[in-house]
Amino acid sequence: MKGDRKEVDTSNSSQKNKYIAIKELHTIGYSISELCKYAKIARASYYKWLNRPETLRDRENAIVLDEIIKVYLEVKGIYGYRRITLNINRRLNSQYNHKRIYRLMKSIKLSSVIRRKRKNYIQSTPQITAENVLNREFTAERPNEKWLTDVTEFKLTTGKKAYLSAILDLGDNSIISYVLGHSNNNILVFDTLDQAIDTNPTAKPIFHSDRGFQYTNRTFKNKLDKFEATQSMSRVSRCIDNGPMEGFWGILKVEMYYLRKFDSYEELEAAIDEYIDFYNTKRLQKKLKGMTPIEYRSHTLAS
Repeated sequence: MKGDRKEVDTSNSSQKNKYIAIKELHTIGYSISELCKYAKIARASYYKWLNRPETLRDRENAIVLDEIIKVYLEVKGIYGYRRITLNINRRLNSQYNHKRIYRLMKSIKLSSVIRRKRKNYIQSTPQITAENVLNREFTAERPNEKWLTDVTEFKLTTGKKAYLSAILDLGDNSIISYVLGHSNNNILVFDTLDQAIDTNPTAKPIFHSDRGFQYTNRTFKNKLDKFEATQSMSRVSRCIDNGPMEGFWGILKVEMYYLRKFDSYEELEAAIDEYIDFYNTKRLQKKLKGMTPIEYRSHTLAS
């Protein structure tokens, strides 16, 4: 082949990473010829590299890259290099820099899925309003000190809609309760709150929301008063006041919802159950010292 005559600088770090990737992918059945063509390198240069004396770093990169591919496939490509780094460091009990993981991923053109997100608002005339007590202080010493809540919308291929209400605990970023419904109404939000109280009966948190109609009615305020929660609300048109909750919606939609089409309510419900379990119990977070939300919650409550 004409391309096989092309000379390649095998001392180049990026080029070496491509060679390592080809070697690893070939072991699971991919064609060397096709991999070289995809990576835009000459087969002769790859074989020249393959037959050279292998260095310690080469062997280490091969191990790391193999683990990167495993993680990436397990999560169906939703992780970027920073979250891949967290998982690699846990699995290999290492402290690899995210830049090194980025270079290895780039060498085989691995990247997270392109995302999009959108927020819809429902105008309402409030019966009850509250000050922004939370005041964008999005940290908590322990679980059950600060809860955030919101409702988001999903569309099915049939044109029908579903609505998810959830409560996030700022102490560990876990989703402590959630309810999916066919309508965006008071019952949806009330059931979500009741679920959170049932599982955390001694909690007396700051309870923060936007000014949606469900949160500004007297019945909801009475429910908060009953378990001694302090109500807090975002300012008008300031979605950043509820930033972590908005952030969770973005994560859920780009890592699950936008990756597929949902034909039925039941199909969506099953996917949400699966994803929130994944988020709470398997998705490592750097701000939680590399733990999952539930791991961090258990660790914090036990200390």
